[in-house]
Amino acid sequence: MMIKSIALKDFRNYEQLYIEFMNGTNILYGDNAQGKTNVLEAAYVSGTTKSHKGNKDKEMIRFHADESHIRTFVIKNDQEYQIDIHLKRNRSKGIAINQVPIKKAGSIFGILNIVFFSPEDLNIIKNGPSERRRFLDLELCQLDRIYLSDLTNYNKILNQRNKLLKDIGFQPELTETLSVWDMQLVKYGQRIIQRRSTFVEQLKELAFSIHKSISGEKEELVLSYEPNVKAELFETELERVRKKDLKYCQTSIGPHRDDLSFQIGNVDIRKYGSQGQQRTCALSLKLSEIELVKKSIHDTPVLLLDDVLSELDSNRQNYLLNSIHDIQTIITCTGLDEFVKNRFQIDRVFEVQSGQIKQK
Repeated sequence: MMIKSIALKDFRNYEQLYIEFMNGTNILYGDNAQGKTNVLEAAYVSGTTKSHKGNKDKEMIRFHADESHIRTFVIKNDQEYQIDIHLKRNRSKGIAINQVPIKKAGSIFGILNIVFFSPEDLNIIKNGPSERRRFLDLELCQLDRIYLSDLTNYNKILNQRNKLLKDIGFQPELTETLSVWDMQLVKYGQRIIQRRSTFVEQLKELAFSIHKSISGEKEELVLSYEPNVKAELFETELERVRKKDLKYCQTSIGPHRDDLSFQIGNVDIRKYGSQGQQRTCALSLKLSEIELVKKSIHDTPVLLLDDVLSELDSNRQNYLLNSIHDIQTIITCTGLDEFVKNRFQIDRVFEVQSGQIKQK
């Protein structure tokens, strides 16, 4: 799998851009705030319909423009796909695959599988549970359309239930309608918990092996899924906390409160790990994600590395670079020194300056 080209119109700081990539290592270099990450963001939107930053569509549209266009050509299993994304300031986005408009954004998932790795991901271990749930959801949604549908439905029902809990304070007679939402919440919530559990079990073995190798056989990482409630107990637990939910006007249990744990020698790395241990864990997690995608789709994903190398020491840099030689990678950096130093194979280099890109 590879991205052949990306064309942008009025996207972020690009008025017009056309860029072709090689099926190997592609480097985008230049000073900060020139537009390097924006190219990676466009690629990510092409695969997932959303920004890796969680931004709203209108925030990705160039200043003073009403809409933005991303056109990406992808080669997968010797077939070429054209993905068009129209971002609109005041309306929902338009999506087309091979020039055929699609109604459901989920239909795009699976055409272009992307693993995105940024400096923010290095904090996934020490940041709050929402960051780790986001990691789970971003990858699972790409691999499993049923999970995407279940998660979308769960979040809609969760919002409706929370709204109802607030409304009951003013209209107590609405309490009898709560069980209808509870049934739906449990239905989709149980599926999410079960799928996350399976996914983490698959990641666990890979992360253990990779982390042990990065740490020079010195550390053993144990990754575990921490569901807020077990799938089979969700219904009874939701009934048990109903009074609490009514009091605080929010749903207090469910997969929206899940977490992941990372332990080395019975030490919780989220709380007590050194910065080096936390970064090694995050790197292990991302490399495990790549391997799991390979196994799941029987192909290689596209890897986007956003200025990550400057945040890693030489040992972790070398391990990362040696691990990605067989997949298309698009890397942003401020200079080429780290690649020259590592004698790393570079297939295409671009210089980015003020929204202009030149191939070197």
